[in-house]
Amino acid sequence: MKAAHRVVKNTGILYAKMALTMFISLYSTRLVLSALGVEDFGLFNVVGGIIAMLGFLNASMAVSSQRFMSFAQGAGDIEKVKKIFNMSTLMHIGIALIIVLIFEIVGFFFMNGILNINSNRLSVAKMIYQFMVISTFFTIISVPYEAVITSHENMFFYAIEGILEALIKLAIAFYITYNSYDHLISYGFLMAGLSIFLLILRRVYCHWKYEECQIRIRHYYDKNLLMEMNSFAGWSLLGIASSMISNYGFGIIINIFFGTVVNAAQAIANQINGQLSVLSKTMINALNPIIAKNAGAGKMDVMIKAAMTGSKFSFYLLCIVFIPFLVEMPYILGLWLNVVPEYTVVFCRLLLVKTLIEQLQTPLTSTINAVGNIKKFQIFNSILNILPILVGYILFSNNFSPSSIYIYFIINAIFLFSFVIYNAKIYSNLPVVFFLRNIVLKSLIIFLTSIFVTYVPLLIFENELVHTFFAFILSSISLIIFIWFFGLNMEEKNIIMNVKLIFMSKFKQQYSK
Repeated sequence: MKAAHRVVKNTGILYAKMALTMFISLYSTRLVLSALGVEDFGLFNVVGGIIAMLGFLNASMAVSSQRFMSFAQGAGDIEKVKKIFNMSTLMHIGIALIIVLIFEIVGFFFMNGILNINSNRLSVAKMIYQFMVISTFFTIISVPYEAVITSHENMFFYAIEGILEALIKLAIAFYITYNSYDHLISYGFLMAGLSIFLLILRRVYCHWKYEECQIRIRHYYDKNLLMEMNSFAGWSLLGIASSMISNYGFGIIINIFFGTVVNAAQAIANQINGQLSVLSKTMINALNPIIAKNAGAGKMDVMIKAAMTGSKFSFYLLCIVFIPFLVEMPYILGLWLNVVPEYTVVFCRLLLVKTLIEQLQTPLTSTINAVGNIKKFQIFNSILNILPILVGYILFSNNFSPSSIYIYFIINAIFLFSFVIYNAKIYSNLPVVFFLRNIVLKSLIIFLTSIFVTYVPLLIFENELVHTFFAFILSSISLIIFIWFFGLNMEEKNIIMNVKLIFMSKFKQQYSK
């Protein structure tokens, strides 16, 4: 019960953060697109696209260090936590140097004939790429601090940092809108500077707040622990790197066959998907330390139960945000952007469906990471991550539409979902039949029913603003009703009611003062 309350509390904090950062970030994207133009916006996505994925890289790599920290905290071993922090710092400095070296080698070939870039913007593209390399280095070495914050479930600082980052990005967007220097160069330089600022902020806070944040690598050096962490991080990095290579490589394939305008549509789809997924992702961030700590304490039944509940609730949270956007995507994009690049609507819709499928498996993946048996899982995951580059090249060579690869993304997500269930059964004792019947099937029924209800205003009202307004209202009401009466069991309803009573009691105490 206490764990459930912590998840609800932390998710509430992160929800408040999301409510602020989502609109700030979406408005920033509108300003950036307007300032750069479709061509330069697409150019930034294909050349500096990894910058947009650095947040994903940061969070994903932090899961590896956070797993060891939370596991040791669950076992009550503070000295081991200090060792883990120091070995994590040493390990990520090494990873950062290796990745920077790889980027420099790969970048030489990309900038000399592979990418489809206008010759008059090639020098700018090379400069943007170097800014990307700088951002990558500082983002990777900040991972141990991200892991410390997450393992302590300090979602308040996490939220404050996220809001500050969004505000700085908004300031950058305003600056490049009105400055007279090359907008693309200014944007790349300031985004690289932002990664350095965030590292300094996390480092100062963690050294002030947490006793394990003492950089004494010689004193805490543990060869066996370093090898164990390197092995785990290596396999985790394989999955992360393959995903990044796939996303970046897919952007290159699109660039080769269709040019930077379609790259702009891809960038907008990724932006929409990323911002709308924030709430469910932050709930997973709140859940991951609890899963790892229960694994460390040997409470495997509690761990898998928390993961299944997390799968259900994170999917429901996504549906609340995704469904009205899926239905009203053309009008929303037209309202948000001055110019909507071709294919943006279909890219957005298909990418949101893919993310919904992935959301059901994410907490189960956390249990596999917590147990530590990830080698086979990451190899298979990496193969599935890389396949879209090959499939995309084959499809586009045979004159298929750019949207065809997004359909393949959904098929790929279903294969990965099946493999995650298989591994969670073996390593985490997942009750597969129960999970499929009580979580997957119910979630699918609730999603399809709510989609149908949300489409009703589209059929009744001709005015776009009116039917969009009622779509959002009906979507929220129908989902709440369906989830409460069909999607939750009695224990989950009691947890929600207890949390409600706690908040009401605290509110009354504050009001009485």
